[in-house]
Amino acid sequence: MVKTMKKYNVSITILAVLILVLTFVSCVKAQTFGEMQTFFSSDYAGLSIKVDATRETVPDENLAVKLWINCTALGVSVECLNISVYGFKEGKEKILLNSTCLLKNNSLPLNYADEYDFSVNLPSDVWGVTLADLYLKYFIYSDLYTRNPLFSLTIVRNVYYEKLQEDFNKLNESYHQLSEEFEQLNQTYLKLQENYTTLNQTYWELQSSLNELDNTRQVAVILGIATVFFVATTFYLVMRKPKQYW
Repeated sequence: MVKTMKKYNVSITILAVLILVLTFVSCVKAQTFGEMQTFFSSDYAGLSIKVDATRETVPDENLAVKLWINCTALGVSVECLNISVYGFKEGKEKILLNSTCLLKNNSLPLNYADEYDFSVNLPSDVWGVTLADLYLKYFIYSDLYTRNPLFSLTIVRNVYYEKLQEDFNKLNESYHQLSEEFEQLNQTYLKLQENYTTLNQTYWELQSSLNELDNTRQVAVILGIATVFFVATTFYLVMRKPKQYW
């Protein structure tokens, strides 16, 4: 009973540890995949802007973008704040994925701060780096400022290439395995061929020996016949020899 309880407790402990490990791994993967990263941050005259986006994603998923704006001066009026996101079709052709106007003709008070969230849908044939084009036009009282930074955003994984790479690695592994098996079969074939050559040579040697034995038998038969004939002739001559009379 005590041994059974000990085994039961050990099993429960192992199961709990496995659950914790799997949970930790899942959390790490989720954080890695959906983690936000700062791709742009700048302090302009009267305004500070920061742009975060999903660190990494895959085609047919949404790319999350967050923009923070902070007013650091009096008399700031934003005529236009627009952000456009571009991707590359099949990693080559630049296409517009999303264009969002965040502010238009807005007067901002000192220490004004706000956050803008939006998502960009990624087509299935877009991968590689994405780009963001930020257009900002604003006034501080009567002074006009225009900013138009272009910066990289989220990396879209090329899952098709990854799948091809995985298939290639599997095929390459199968090729090496088949190559080793072929080499083993080739060595076996060479051994069999060597054995066949040896057996064939032995066969012909035996065949030659049989021919020699057959010839010997024939000579022996002929000698036997000749001997019988000689004995018979001798006996005949002895029997036919005339008797002498004394």
